[in-house]
Parts: sequence; structure tokens; C-alpha cells
Amino acid sequence: MTAPLNLRSAEMADADLLLLWRNDLETRKASHNMEEVLIESHFAWLDASLKSPQKRRLWIAEIDGKAVGTCRADKLDNAWELSWTVAPDARGKGVAHQMLSKLVHYFNEPLMAQIKVNNIASIKVAERAGFVLDTQEHGVLFYVYPNASSMAH
Repeated sequence: MTAPLNLRSAEMADADLLLLWRNDLETRKASHNMEEVLIESHFAWLDASLKSPQKRRLWIAEIDGKAVGTCRADKLDNAWELSWTVAPDARGKGVAHQMLSKLVHYFNEPLMAQIKVNNIASIKVAERAGFVLDTQEHGVLFYVYPNASSMAH
């Protein structure tokens, strides 16, 4: 049995770790923006993100006090878009599923996720967590989470 995963709010002290994970080659391949992020722009982005929880929310996932991944929620017009990254040394251990399964319960509003068609791991994670494929455009799959509030429309 794996130790339980905990999600805590990200803070500026996590900046170096988040940048390391963001610039990991596998993470970049799965991202819409595949360019390496520079430290200056990363710190500015993180600072602005942490000051705007009505627009963006960030979490650090930990198991036994060790950071193993991060989740993000970006507010769109009618939903929150979720994204996640697993630390390189924690991949293949079910961390993404645990993060996403816990994260969906933080919201009473519609949720969605955009996943590149070749990102098989994230597709499996999203579907296992209950997300349903809605549409596909330009090599990106758009998933929705059919919670009570999203099913009303």
C-alpha cells in the first residue's frame, strides 16, 4: 500500500522545483508550449499566479512529505481547466491518478483538460479519473469532467 498523497497549496519556496519539473524534456513534450522556460519569467509567472487564486490555483502533491508532482487549475469563462505534472523520479507509480482523483473534489464547477493526442499516460489518467472525451482539434483532445454542475447544460 502506497502512502497517501497530500495536496498543498504551492508557494514561492516551490519555485525552483516547479521550474525543474517544467523544463524536464518529457514535461515539455506534453506541454502546449514546449520551449524551455527561463528562470526570470518563471518567477514572475509563479508570483502572479499565487496572487490570483480566482484565476489560477496551484498545488504541490506530496507523499510522505516528498514533493512528487504539481496540479494547476486555470479559470476559463465557464470551467476550470486542469493540468498536472509528475516529478520525473515519481513517474509510473500512479501519482497522476492520485493527484487528479483528489483534485476534482476541490471543485463544484465544470472541469476540463486539454491533452495532446500522443500523451497516452495523461489520456489514461484523465479517463480513469472520470473525464470524458468531448472533442478533438489540431492534435489536442478536450476532456470534460461530468460532475453535477457540468451536466446541467
